[in-house]
Amino acid sequence: MIEAVGLTKRYGAKTAVHNLSFQVRPGAVTGFLGPNGSGKSTTMRMILGLDQPTAGHVTIDGHPFRNLPNAPRKVGALLDAKAVHGGRSARMHLLSLAQLGGIPARRVDEVLGVVGLQDVARRRSKGFSLGMGQRLGIAAALLGDPQVLLFDEPVNGLDPEGILWVRNLMKQLAAEGRTVFVSSHLMSEMALTADHLIVIGRGQLMADMSVKDFISANSADFARVRTPETEPESREKLTAALVEAGGQVLAEPDGGLRVTGLPLPRISDLAHGADVRLWELSPHQASLEEAYMRMTQGAVDYRSTADQVAALAPPPPGHGYGHPGAGAPQGWAPPQGNPGNPYPVLPGEQPNPYAQPQAAAPRPPQAAPQPPAAAPAPASAPADLTKRDSEDAR
Repeated sequence: MIEAVGLTKRYGAKTAVHNLSFQVRPGAVTGFLGPNGSGKSTTMRMILGLDQPTAGHVTIDGHPFRNLPNAPRKVGALLDAKAVHGGRSARMHLLSLAQLGGIPARRVDEVLGVVGLQDVARRRSKGFSLGMGQRLGIAAALLGDPQVLLFDEPVNGLDPEGILWVRNLMKQLAAEGRTVFVSSHLMSEMALTADHLIVIGRGQLMADMSVKDFISANSADFARVRTPETEPESREKLTAALVEAGGQVLAEPDGGLRVTGLPLPRISDLAHGADVRLWELSPHQASLEEAYMRMTQGAVDYRSTADQVAALAPPPPGHGYGHPGAGAPQGWAPPQGNPGNPYPVLPGEQPNPYAQPQAAAPRPPQAAPQPPAAAPAPASAPADLTKRDSEDAR
């Protein structure tokens, strides 16, 4: 098991990881998620003793990595698939690692077969493709048959067959009772692979829960409704009926309606009672990607100038949810599309300090335009985490 307690890492005045505590338990694949620059790689390096924490500590089976007896046989890791001498063959690279770790040479051929590189074992690694390099890195992680494994972006550069192989390998390793900690940006793959999630943003813990609970906590199921595009009055009539019945209505970019608070049969009955034809009435369950985006949208350090900065602001009164309590007039019809927030907060979601920044104070009448403020961090966070240059905070 991996356990971090109060883990903090600073590089000069920059804070990469702040007061991070979590556990990675055996028998499950634990996904490690977060935006670029959030501190994932720094955290993994501290787990492996490559970086010394500024404060706090992290242990593997109760011991710091540097104090583990026979560490190569207990912990395997893939942090950088390019960390290979290009002049060495795949087999010689693994043989050198085996000799350093006191691992029998026969194990080299075994792991080469596991990762599918047995036919190119004597080729120099500098001629390997990105995917082949990833397989060699995974082979190095498996070399000592360890009980604890850490993988940083293990499917990077792999083809679909390779991605499926890695997915099955992770599940198999966890089923054998090993501790498997995987960092990835591929939400679709994490949804298929991980059992548990640890999510960080700007170096701080944002979530530590199962995949199912994470999706449930950061999203809400809804019904998607569409009326004929040539009948805008029908859309307005249906919206008014749904609002009056207690539903919440949100416009979608393609002209459809996102409805929460009402079951599908009730929506159908209301449409029938309002004499409105429906082109679509379908249930929608949020994906891991949607839940992740809603949670972390305010914790992104690197954002394109073409991105929608308004996505970090809550919808103004009368725009978004069409229920009277939100100030929407009776019979309110949502505008075409929702160009503001592509991942709006839905009824039933748990509030998140990153996804829902505080509203800015009103500006004086002739004040000069100001750039949008960054999303606020929790009160206990260092000031440099709210808006920082994290180039050196990996």
